[in-house]
Amino acid sequence: MTLCPCGSARPFDACCGPILAGHPAPTPEALMRSRYSAYVKCDVDHLERSLAPEARTDHDRKAAEQWAKAVEWQGLEILSTDGGTEGSDTGRVEFIARFRQGGFDQSHHETSSFRRHEGAWVYVDGKTHNKPIVRSEPKRGRNDPCPCNSGKKYKHCCGR
Repeated sequence: MTLCPCGSARPFDACCGPILAGHPAPTPEALMRSRYSAYVKCDVDHLERSLAPEARTDHDRKAAEQWAKAVEWQGLEILSTDGGTEGSDTGRVEFIARFRQGGFDQSHHETSSFRRHEGAWVYVDGKTHNKPIVRSEPKRGRNDPCPCNSGKKYKHCCGR
């Protein structure tokens, strides 16, 4: 038994496996989890199939495949869900996907929008939540004096 990469603690065959195989997701959260699992398993067909028609117009299949292969997927955390219940036609899922790329741990924090299309949930779009860079001191310019007090310009000393 292989656990599902989406972090549900359920077997893959009882969680995202059937959705990746083409069965409709019962909720937006299930579709979000399956899309994460599709990145882990590099299932670009599912990523494309689960997009709303208007989202497919700018979908770059090759770029999605390259990114899925280039990172080490480390986990999915569902932060909240809204809507997506039986009888509703829209839903949102806020999540953080963690991954390692180029030797650095990174995360993708997004609130995704979903809607029903021809009876199945599809991904419409997402709003990313970027963390602002907060500096403890003003940014040092290349021509400013070096903070190590060498008397040199920053660009010729510690700023190399």
